[in-house]
Amino acid sequence: MPNRILDPGEIESLDHTAIPRIALPSRATTFSARAARLRTQSTGSPIGGYIRLMSTVADAQHQLLAGLETELPSADQLATAQQHSMPLIPALSPFRETTGWQTVLHRLLDKVEAGGAVTPALARVIDSIREKTDPQLDAQADAMLAHRYNEIDPATAPFIMAALQVVWTDLACCINARDVPYVEPGVCPVCGSLPVASVVRVGGSQAGLRYLQCGLCASEWHMVRAKCSNCDSTKGIAYHGIDGGNPALKAESCDECHTYRKIGYQEKDYDFEPLADDLASLTLDLLMNEAGYQRAAPNPLLWPEVPSDDA
Repeated sequence: MPNRILDPGEIESLDHTAIPRIALPSRATTFSARAARLRTQSTGSPIGGYIRLMSTVADAQHQLLAGLETELPSADQLATAQQHSMPLIPALSPFRETTGWQTVLHRLLDKVEAGGAVTPALARVIDSIREKTDPQLDAQADAMLAHRYNEIDPATAPFIMAALQVVWTDLACCINARDVPYVEPGVCPVCGSLPVASVVRVGGSQAGLRYLQCGLCASEWHMVRAKCSNCDSTKGIAYHGIDGGNPALKAESCDECHTYRKIGYQEKDYDFEPLADDLASLTLDLLMNEAGYQRAAPNPLLWPEVPSDDA
């Protein structure tokens, strides 16, 4: 018997203690599944070449994650986060300095180069990253995680974020979902980052439930459907798609805050992967912008150019 997608009213009436609140990433499959999906989605995309490059980055992330063992914060630090309903391992904290994430970044660049097809433009980007000092890299990480767009270099940002993703996905793989605090619904309860997109799952206890996926650590947390993931409003929620496009992918807009995030329905496309499908649907972004909506957060692997003040 096929799984039935529940409507929001039915979800609200469920015993919420039975709903899996947190789904942590898988060391074995998170990046490998993303890489495979990126390769599939690159076909026919107006940015197909870039998506294929990001699939090479995801392959490198998978290889690095397999052998990584980042040390978790102390038990006292974790307990403090739980006590105060703060993200368990916030990426915007002094703890990041202890992770050695810059070493992961340089190893990632090595693997991307080894993956072949390094164009002169890409070689210049990689060289510019290697020339940065650790404090300069930390400054870029701070700017990205805090979404200070005018401080971000869009060319180098995807690679820096990719390294941070490896480290925080590793950390998320090492914790117990029961230890993750309850926090404000719009941010990741593991690392405090913003969600990139959401997905309505199929199968088992998650069937018909909507989960937001973190753009940094790939953790997922439950949020009822037909509610804005940016401002928490239930008013003025609408869904937009592209005629002839993937029926599993929509943009969920909110007329209260005039933002949108994409949402995928696994029932219609089982292989939907929030970050990959979001990146590959640039046309939908353009249509939403034309309609007067702004993204609630950028895709971690594609950062916007900030117009010059002189333009």
